[in-house]
Parts: sequence; structure tokens; C-alpha cells
Amino acid sequence: MDLSTTYLGLPLKNPLVVSSSKLTGNLRNVKECHKAGAGAVVLKSIFEEQIIARVAEKTRKQDFYFWFPEAEEFITNISKGPVLDDYLRLIGDARKETDIPIIASVNCISHSEWVHFASKIEAAGAHALELNIALFPNDRHLSSEAIEDEYLAIVSEVKKQVSIPVSVKIGPFFTNMMSMAWRLQEAGADGLVLFNRFYNPDVDISTAKVVTDNVFSSPDEKSLSMRWIALLRSRQFPADLAASTGIHYSIGVVKQLLAGATVTQLCTTLYQNGIPYLADIKQGVMDWMKKNGHKSVNDFRGMVSRHQENSAGFERLQYMKKNFD
Repeated sequence: MDLSTTYLGLPLKNPLVVSSSKLTGNLRNVKECHKAGAGAVVLKSIFEEQIIARVAEKTRKQDFYFWFPEAEEFITNISKGPVLDDYLRLIGDARKETDIPIIASVNCISHSEWVHFASKIEAAGAHALELNIALFPNDRHLSSEAIEDEYLAIVSEVKKQVSIPVSVKIGPFFTNMMSMAWRLQEAGADGLVLFNRFYNPDVDISTAKVVTDNVFSSPDEKSLSMRWIALLRSRQFPADLAASTGIHYSIGVVKQLLAGATVTQLCTTLYQNGIPYLADIKQGVMDWMKKNGHKSVNDFRGMVSRHQENSAGFERLQYMKKNFD
């Protein structure tokens, strides 16, 4: 069976991409993903927010910076340095030790000067860059349009800095996902990753404190990304689409490809079953292809979204009671 595909203009041996997480935060695990048969690896995200907080801690309550702004700039740069240097080193080492695409990941909260770090990521050897953009809409004075414009500004600014392909990982909470997807593509996104799985707070009723126990996805969660991938494909969306969240088994991979996904991103299942489980998922996809007479992924990718009656099913918002009269 031919599982090869192309994602963000990069040739992949198969559509199984290891998603950005702590699993991909060190060279040993990246090499294990490669050995298990991953088509590509997205490195653990480097967080703009985390770097800003680190810098703020270093410069907090230092009144002399008011008189010596060059000192503040120096402290700011050396505070960023260790985090950024370690990340660049991981990119370079991963390139040397594997022969699969290495995709860097940046968690962005603004289109500030910090996006210039994207050019260093490219210079370090990353094949592509995934922008993990998550802007929490908790300001009542901030319009939906302003939030969406910030997403577009981040993409536009990063694209000015790099020549490598750029994908954008977003959440599902937009008023018009169809419109936003097209706007991101027009701003320069070479692909979209649908969807980011955000932090899910819970309440411990014995301590009355906020906790999080729901850190792993469930297979049921794949339907959200599958719906939008199918709808975007049925409308000839031109950029690549990576399905993310809730893909635990080979059947989940097959469903997303049938809907029209370019690739599938795997995370929770590798935490729960180990990185070598990638080989089982890959074999399961090949077994399904053989059983159904498909020689390549391209034979069946998007098959579901090409039929109008299926599109109507993905568009349906409300349950409808069957009339038995």
C-alpha cells in the first residue's frame, strides 16, 4: 500500500504526524517517533507567553532600568536566550538524526517584535513552522473582528520573516469558521490544523479549587474536526488540512482521510499506548486499504466530502425527529 502524501509542500512517507506535546520535546522521543514510522514530527511548542513572563520576572521592580534602558534591553535578551537556544538546538539535532520533516511550533499571542524569532527557526533547519494561536476572548471591549484580525496579523508578520511553509493551529470557537479559514489562507497560511485542544478547567468540590483532570482527548472528539474538514473540502478549500484531537486508532485516521484531511496528528494515543503504537496504527490503515481495494491514500482521500448528501449531513445543526406517520 502506498501511504505517501504531501503536507505543506513536504513529501511524507505517510499521513501520520506526531502532534506537538511534551512527547516531542526531546531528541530521544523524536528519534523514537521516526523509528516507529511517523510521517513527520511537530516539536513541542515554544510559548511566547512563557518567554514574556520570564523576561518580566527578570526586570520586575528594577527602578534603575528607567535610567539605563540599554540595561533592560540586555537583560531582556539574555533572559530569552537559554529558552530559544535550546529550542534551536533541538531543531538542528532532530534534522541530523532523522530523515522525516521536522516542524517547529510556536505558541503565539501577539504579532509583536517576537515573531522575528521565526527566521531563526528557519535558519536552524526546521522544514516548516506551525503557529499555535490561542487568543482567549475574555475582554468585553474587544470585538470578534479585532480578535480575528490579530490572528491574521500574526500569520502575515511571520510569513514576512520566513520562506518555509507555515501552518496555523486554531481552535473551533469562531463565529464563522468557513470565513476564518479562508482569511487565514489568504493571509499566507499554507495549511490549517483543526483543532487545538485547550486547557479544560474543572472544580474540585472538596477543596473548591480549580483543577484539570481532563488532559487527554477521547475518540468521540474527532467529530468536530472531521465535520469542518469535510465542509472545507466540499467547498474546494485550497490549503492543506491537518486533523487533530481525538484520533486514537487506525479507524480514526481513515475517517479523517475520507473526510478530506491531508494528514492526521496524533498525541493522546501515544501517551496512553506508547510511541511504538504508531506502527500499529500505520498497519491498521494499510489493512483497511487492502480490504477496500485502495492502493494509495489519494484513492480515497476526500471521498466522503465529494457527495452532496454527505455534505448536508455535516451541515446539519439540529436533530430532527423522524416522522413515522
